Amino acid sequence: MVKDALKDILKKSLTVKRLFRRYRSKVGGYPEWGKLLAKDRLFWDKSIAKAKEGPKTLIATNVGLLLPCVIVESLLGVALTLRGRDIHILLCDEFLPACLACEVAWYPKQEKFVEYGPSKDLCKDCFKPAEKMYSSLGFKVHRYGELVTDEEQKTADKISSEIPAAEIGGYKFNGMAVGEHALAGALRFYAKASLESEPRGEEALRRYFKASVLTVFATQRLLKKHSFESAVFNHGIYVPQGLIGEVCRKEGVRVVTWNPAYRKKCFIFSHSDTYHHTLMTEPTGKWENMTWTPEMEADIMRYLESRWYGKEDWILFHDRPSVKMDDIAKEIGADFSKPCIGMLTNVMWDAQLHYPANAFPDMLEWVLQTIRYFAKRPELNLIIRVHPAEVRGVQPSRQPIMDEIKKAFSRIPANIFIIPPESRIGTYAAMLRCDSAIIYGTKTGVELTSIGIPVIVAGEAWIRNKGVTMDAASAAEYFKMLDTLPLREKLDDATRKRARMYAYHFFFRRMIPVEVIEPVSIHPSFKVSFSRLSELDRGGDAGIDVICDGIIKGEDFIYPAERLRNYGQEERKQ
Repeated sequence: MVKDALKDILKKSLTVKRLFRRYRSKVGGYPEWGKLLAKDRLFWDKSIAKAKEGPKTLIATNVGLLLPCVIVESLLGVALTLRGRDIHILLCDEFLPACLACEVAWYPKQEKFVEYGPSKDLCKDCFKPAEKMYSSLGFKVHRYGELVTDEEQKTADKISSEIPAAEIGGYKFNGMAVGEHALAGALRFYAKASLESEPRGEEALRRYFKASVLTVFATQRLLKKHSFESAVFNHGIYVPQGLIGEVCRKEGVRVVTWNPAYRKKCFIFSHSDTYHHTLMTEPTGKWENMTWTPEMEADIMRYLESRWYGKEDWILFHDRPSVKMDDIAKEIGADFSKPCIGMLTNVMWDAQLHYPANAFPDMLEWVLQTIRYFAKRPELNLIIRVHPAEVRGVQPSRQPIMDEIKKAFSRIPANIFIIPPESRIGTYAAMLRCDSAIIYGTKTGVELTSIGIPVIVAGEAWIRNKGVTMDAASAAEYFKMLDTLPLREKLDDATRKRARMYAYHFFFRRMIPVEVIEPVSIHPSFKVSFSRLSELDRGGDAGIDVICDGIIKGEDFIYPAERLRNYGQEERKQ
């Protein structure tokens, strides 16, 4: 595995340049659009010439080193061109002092990052390959370095050096949440939920803060030069993507964000904001009035069962999870004859954004206060399943929740049982034996309610506000809900049906399949593959049509899976 190879390399303390070269040897490359378009070159040349006269769409890839972004966004650029959009690209040309590509794992000696950022290493393999690929398609490529004046660079220096570190996270520049994205970027760099224990944390934060201000200046100038109807970019948070969204929204440019979904060959697109926010606020009318059929119920239940093993998903944490209750009880030492309450955590550093609906200031406070509560309820067992992504995710956490629990409790209460992230215990199997579950932000709430398990939500989980969970808006309300436990009954039939309808919407309609994306066994997990350019034009791929109509017309990013049920047959063949 690439991740294991990286760990071995890091142990040898190689320089980041050598480390990165070893890494690049184990991943896929940029799409070879020259070969992909070879059969239809004349048609493509005519299409892009005609599109130059059409409305402008900005694809803000920004960081060319991020292969998944370049693959998807170059594909979108081609598909949108065929539909008459004039595509412009924004790339960082070794200009920003910090960005989304940077991770602390690349820098065994943090002093190098603090002094130079990525300029001495990562930048060398970032801009030029992406710029060459996009230019080969005939797209106009804009560079950060050409958009920011010397005076603006001085202003960015002044702001990023003079604002007190404690005030950076809440800092707003002309009403835009510049500081929030800077802090989220720094936390992502360290893979931690706090910078307090990092000796060079403030210096790294100021690098991300400066990069945030520079991104604002660059984007503002680009939008003044060109009248873009829409802007498309990955995630919608962190640095620099989060700042692109802030400026575009302020200037009235329609924002579209995207992210790889959980199902293979599928992607989530959202209007205006990151999907972390939009999936929480999406009106229930988008799905609750669907005509529900036995076939749809069978499809979603089959898929949810497959998630126990990850057979149909991009990400697989355990290929052979333990699902036997005797083995689970033996491993964690819990007595499942006693009422058990399940608790599912998230990765602490991930998407550290402001969510007004949270009952607690952060996930750690939720975990610690919940343990203190259950310590006073010895008649109940609390089964805490730590998220496997802490150790098996793309960027393993450097602030494990277990360490934080041990700091707060000299002795874990006797009725608290913790399943560590590296355990092979199946999360769903463990939760099935629980009276109910409590969550903060995990998507697992969608699945648990579908199989009838009552769920209490304390944070920003996407199942919140869907009419199937107990949603706490404050700590006091949360503890009142805990006082009702154990519930001793599963969700009623009507609530369970509603949960399954939302699960169907979430996994099959909001996750849009793209047939020309082909899974591969190496990073970045997929590539573009098609025979003729017509497969990307209108009518060639239903998923691409939904995505492009959303970008062009502002239509909902909802794939009509209930009308196009062949996706299920295709998945079963894989």
